[in-house]
Amino acid sequence: MTITELKQTHGERYVLVLDDGSVVKTTLAVVTDCSLYAGRELSAGELDEITNASRLERAKLRAMRIISARPMSCRELYDRLVEKGESERDAAACVEYLLGLRFLNDADYAAMTVRHYAARGYGRRRIRDELYRRKVPRELWDEALEQLPEQDGELDRLLEKRLRGTDPDDRAAIQKATAALARRGFGWQEIKEAIERWRSVNEV
Repeated sequence: MTITELKQTHGERYVLVLDDGSVVKTTLAVVTDCSLYAGRELSAGELDEITNASRLERAKLRAMRIISARPMSCRELYDRLVEKGESERDAAACVEYLLGLRFLNDADYAAMTVRHYAARGYGRRRIRDELYRRKVPRELWDEALEQLPEQDGELDRLLEKRLRGTDPDDRAAIQKATAALARRGFGWQEIKEAIERWRSVNEV
């Protein structure tokens, strides 16, 4: 088998055109590492090696594009790569590669997720749901949630915003505010305490 043409398609992406008309999509890393050039003859074993290496390198490029769009957990990236058609083996290899480069770190990602959703006014339960949805390993949850700031002030702010001008005896309005805060992930006891604080300030 002979390489009849080697051409760059985009950025680090290249294609090899072989004398039987077949095409191998590859990358600059493989072209360089395997010393590929037009006119080079390849044995069946070499072609298999180049094809496998090309597939993995292309998967790495895809993985880099995915995490450049937004941070994610190791499991999120693995699942995304498999969904995009990468093999489980290549997806796992990409995760290990990016862990080695420190582009992935589940502990840091968990802490960032907690800070992000706390800043948006969400409670502990909702934040735990987000850690689950983002496939952060459970053993990292508690340490990340230790960084959750005291939320009494945030609860008071949200409650005041919802009940501003409301009669403290308006049970319907208070129930509606309670349900809204529960949907944001706050616990019933902390909501109850926030309502008691609000009433103590607003009762005449």
